[in-house]
Amino acid sequence: MYNNFVVEGEKMATEIIQHQGLELEGIYALNTWIAENRSLLAKFDSILHAISRKELERISSLKTPNSVLVVCKVPTYKMDLPTINNSLTLFLDDLQNPGNMGSILRIADWFGLPYVFCSIKCVESYNTKVIQASMGAFLRVKIITIAFEDLLEKVPNLPTFAAVLDGEDVFKTELPQNGIVIIGNEGAGVSPAIIKKASHKIRIPKGSDGGAESLNAAVATGIICAALSGH
Repeated sequence: MYNNFVVEGEKMATEIIQHQGLELEGIYALNTWIAENRSLLAKFDSILHAISRKELERISSLKTPNSVLVVCKVPTYKMDLPTINNSLTLFLDDLQNPGNMGSILRIADWFGLPYVFCSIKCVESYNTKVIQASMGAFLRVKIITIAFEDLLEKVPNLPTFAAVLDGEDVFKTELPQNGIVIIGNEGAGVSPAIIKKASHKIRIPKGSDGGAESLNAAVATGIICAALSGH
C-alpha cells in the first residue's frame, strides 16, 4: 500500500508545494505551468515530471483537468492531549459522503478546530473528492482515524456532544466551549452505542414551519460549531 493521495488544480497544488508539513512524492505538470512556477519548483527537480495534456487527462480524476497534479504522502499525526482537552474538536461517526467530509474540514478550519477525528468506517479522509471539497483545509486541520471508545480512553474527562434530534437546544443550553462534537452518519445519525457514551445530547431547533426531516451533516456541523464557540 502506497499510502498516498492526490491533489489537483493550480491553487491547491501551489499551496501544498509551499506547505512545509507534507512529504511530496511527485509533481506532474504541463510545461507551461512549470515555466510559470520555476521559483516555486526549484527544490523539487527530483520529483518534477513534465507531462502532456493527454497524459494529465489520463491520470486525472477531474472531468476537466487543470495544469498540475501532485502526489503526496498521507500524514500521520500524534494526538496532543492538552490541546484536545482545551479545544473544541469533531468526531465523525461513519460519515460516508466525501463532499460532506471536505466541507466539514473547511468548517473546522474556519473555526480554528485543531483536530477532526474519524471513525474506522468513515469515508477515506484523503479521498480525492474530500481533498477537493476541503479547499486546502486538510493542510491545517489534523485528521486522525480512531474508534470512539479509544478516543474516550485518551481524554476521559472531556465533554462529548452528540448531535441528535431529541437533544437539548444548543442555543439555550449552557455548554462548555471545549469538548468533542459528534456528527453522525448521513442516513442513520449518531450510532446508539456512541449516544449512550456521550455526556450531552444536543440538537439544532427546527423552525415552527420547517418541513425538512433533518439537516445536511456539514450544515449541522457549522451551526453547532458556531453555537458552541460563541459566534
